[in-house]
Amino acid sequence: MNRILIHNNKTEEMAKRLADSVPDADVATCESYEDLPTMISAFKPDVAYSICFRGRAGFPRDALLGPDGPKWIAVGGSGVDHLAGWDPDAVTVTNSAGVAAPMMAEYVFGSILHFTLDMPGLQTDQEEREWRGARLMTPLAGKTMLIVGLGHTGQAVAARAKAFGLHVIGTRARPEPMENVDEVHASQDLQSLFHRADFIVLSAPLLPTTRHMINARSFASMKPTAILVNVSRGGVLDDAALVNAMRANIIAGAALDVFETEPLPFDNHIWGLENVTVSPHCSAVYAEWAMQSFDVFVENLKRWQAGARLTNIVDPARGY
Repeated sequence: MNRILIHNNKTEEMAKRLADSVPDADVATCESYEDLPTMISAFKPDVAYSICFRGRAGFPRDALLGPDGPKWIAVGGSGVDHLAGWDPDAVTVTNSAGVAAPMMAEYVFGSILHFTLDMPGLQTDQEEREWRGARLMTPLAGKTMLIVGLGHTGQAVAARAKAFGLHVIGTRARPEPMENVDEVHASQDLQSLFHRADFIVLSAPLLPTTRHMINARSFASMKPTAILVNVSRGGVLDDAALVNAMRANIIAGAALDVFETEPLPFDNHIWGLENVTVSPHCSAVYAEWAMQSFDVFVENLKRWQAGARLTNIVDPARGY
């Protein structure tokens, strides 16, 4: 009998779903970071389904990857940087990449339209009861979008970009032609692409090679009218460089869903920047997300029990 640990801040519905789907499993639950080491030591799970539900700070990585840890860790989201450095010969890590990609793509375009339709200006006019007929909308058709990272989320963004009539260019580690992307470039060519982009979308994993991929040099190459949207991971973007760029009006706007430190500290300068929107790492969160992600795990668990190869196995060297 497999011992399965569910680690999330809300586990009741997941435990019930697992009992209905895999009735022969021995299931335990844990709803905090602090209690997980003790739970793992006592329960010694074969499998753990774990969500980084309170940010990376304090996440009990060492317990999951320690001697009593599971043989398989199923990450409820797509990012696995909070586990970085595991030995693939000792533990298999999978993720739920793709589950939230459509929602994240909607967030990207909601953010872009916020700026191109001048929603802040319209809101100000409404608050002041001022009828300013001179406000102009900015069409998307014919403009260029640069997608940094063409995984599940990047591809979902690209599909919607084509519907808006955008020219789509993107980067990936292994460039090859892709549907809805007009030009696919190698990751190392990124710096040469910034000057072409009206909209820049970050959807790359956080790795040693991608940390601060977007930095002061990157901003210096961007159009002054560029809009940046970050739905990747805090750390891919150098937050200090962003603050400097926005204060110097180097780019026109930014929508940020992820940050180097989460929660974003009260005294962080990003809070006070003009033409910047801040959201609490929620671009992938919607009512059905948690259980849809868990259902991916349940189907994978059935494969595990049948001795079949798991889906969504993450390569620790590549981060996806």
